[in-house]
This record gives sequence, C-alpha cells and structure tokens, in this order.
Amino acid sequence: MPIQIKENSWIARIAARKLQSENVAIVIGKTIHLHNVSKEDFLNDKKWVKHEMCHIRQFQKHGFTLFIFKYLWESFRRGYHENKYEAEARMAEND
Repeated sequence: MPIQIKENSWIARIAARKLQSENVAIVIGKTIHLHNVSKEDFLNDKKWVKHEMCHIRQFQKHGFTLFIFKYLWESFRRGYHENKYEAEARMAEND
C-alpha cells in the first residue's frame, strides 16, 4: 500500500491547535498529514516515522471507519496521552 505524506495539511493544523503543539503529524488512513514540519525533516526523525507508521498499521488492522471510531472513543475515555493506540505508537518508536 503506497503511503502519502502531505505537508502543510489543514487537518494537521487543526490537530496542532487541539493538541497545543507547534509541529504535528497525524495519520488519516494511508496519509501522514504534517503541520509546521517539512517532509524531509519528518523523514529524518526515525522515532517519529515509526510512531506514525504504527498508526498506519492500526488503520489497516481495524479498517478506516472503525479505527477512527475506536481511536476517538479511547481518547474520550482516557485522554490523548493514555489512549491505548497512542501508547502502542509510542512503544513502536523504539522498535
């Protein structure tokens, strides 16, 4: 499956505001949306790439709509940082 990287994404800009973060990458399906970071800088950060690739695998495993629902429900119940999908992606950073 080809993965796309989109710089200057409005989706990532909204996520950056919500997360109160200057630089953001967010995965939607098979696309990594970037805000305030270049594709080159993102790809040079191996931990960040591994984190986002984990989210791509999560989309593949659960399916597009179901994963979005599960991710949002998990974030609602536990918060962003305690979301089990985020915890799994953080663990993937060190693989």
